[in-house]
Amino acid sequence: MRQATDHKGKRLGMWLFLYTEIILFGGLFVLYAVYLAKYPVDFVNGGKDLSRIFGAANTLILLVSSCAVASSITAVQRDQKKVGLILVGATIFCGLVFLVNKYFEWGHKIHEGIYPGSESLVYGEPGRNIFFGLYYVITGLHGLHIVIGMTVLTVAFVLVSKERITPENHVFLENAGLYWHLVDLAWIFIFPLFYLVL
Repeated sequence: MRQATDHKGKRLGMWLFLYTEIILFGGLFVLYAVYLAKYPVDFVNGGKDLSRIFGAANTLILLVSSCAVASSITAVQRDQKKVGLILVGATIFCGLVFLVNKYFEWGHKIHEGIYPGSESLVYGEPGRNIFFGLYYVITGLHGLHIVIGMTVLTVAFVLVSKERITPENHVFLENAGLYWHLVDLAWIFIFPLFYLVL
């Protein structure tokens, strides 16, 4: 009975933590909306400078990763350890591919002279400067969350392999999955705000 109560507490703790993360990203999205209303043309032009192919590819990668992590929890619950490990590993791999894509995307923008403090932004239209400032802050923060999520999932992978996560005790993997879903959900908002802005 006590173990069940502890599991409920861990789940509740994770939901409360996720709530604070939603407030963090929600605040940034509100800030984006305020400046979009003030500089609509500059934001639209800024969005045209981003690669929709990179953005769409990363969206697809994260959707696949969310499916994989959810399936890994089901596999562990069914005592399918090997399948669970493969799916957790696939999720981590998807996160890595996402970061590699983001690295090349950022690198291309920096090569073009579009980065915080660059002459083209500082001396250009103020709305464009704000757009890319928000782009780097929000996508950078999201990338940090991807790294954290991959780290937590790596710990979960090790715990599953050592049978510390079992069909009876899988709350850590559930919470890692919840965190990963939040990261994916944040990107579902980031993608249209920056890449599909009209």
